[in-house]
Amino acid sequence: MNPRTVTAASLATVVAAILPARAADTQLLNLVMPDAVVVAGANVTQAEMSQFGQFVLQQIQANDTGLQKLIAASGFNPTQDVTETLAASNGTANTGLLLALGTFDPAKIAAAATAHNGVLETYGTFTIIEGPDKHFGLAFPSSSTIPSGSIAVAGDVADVKAALDRVSAPSILPTALTMQISQWSGSQDAWAISTVPLSTFHQSAVKREPEGKPTPATIPGLNGQGVFQAIQSAAGGVKLGTNDVITAQAQADNAQDAQSMADALKLLASLAQLQASNNPALAALAQSLQASASGTTLNVTLSIPETTLEQLIHSSSTAAHKPVR
Repeated sequence: MNPRTVTAASLATVVAAILPARAADTQLLNLVMPDAVVVAGANVTQAEMSQFGQFVLQQIQANDTGLQKLIAASGFNPTQDVTETLAASNGTANTGLLLALGTFDPAKIAAAATAHNGVLETYGTFTIIEGPDKHFGLAFPSSSTIPSGSIAVAGDVADVKAALDRVSAPSILPTALTMQISQWSGSQDAWAISTVPLSTFHQSAVKREPEGKPTPATIPGLNGQGVFQAIQSAAGGVKLGTNDVITAQAQADNAQDAQSMADALKLLASLAQLQASNNPALAALAQSLQASASGTTLNVTLSIPETTLEQLIHSSSTAAHKPVR
């Protein structure tokens, strides 16, 4: 092979494959609410080194005209300046935290925000950048252990303030959740954990819907009906490479429910394969699905060639922009 034919993307794929995954950053976990029931994260640096990460960056840079405006106004480039993200919620609708580790210029970002009707609130020794309605907040906490401009905290203002309080009094998460976070974040490039039934979030959203308004669109099996309502907790992640491997686990009340969910997924995969002539990429994805039950645990894996994943994204994008006749 001619060495000159080795592209940056292929070299990044090799490097990503040999580097060990890194568990979620402790400084971010310290700021998560102690009653969190959903936590998700991504090792952005690792993901960007993969072939799919390179593809996503190319799509963002090619299609997002607002990105260059953001970079020019704030000096913040999310495709380069963020190394890790962590999201968390205690399950209450419309609340939650988004935490990011990276390189930020708080002063320039604050100036850009206030130039577009943002407001600044002093909270103790911290400054919170808020939207005009003061519902959403962004802050850059620093302390003797957190370098200035290395961490960003965003979310509804109340959750941001609570996270800032935890700078000096770090959160203590339940041991079981901490162990799960260590397991999934240490082996996956992106991951998510829910310690409560997924149907909980549908119910919460419906309860908060204003009277007289239609309820949110239901999710089959997660709205109190269907086999997947048996899910009591779940976790999953994706490891990027030449093949992008998705792994997921769900806990059911009993072994029968776990087996029923596995059978339902196999049936859905079989139906998807019947559409091979219309969408070969989707059929290939369905064919790779492996679902099994072990006691009360549902295990699911998908191994998707990176090229197939790109095809799925292209086909989805084409369908979304197809004019309605």
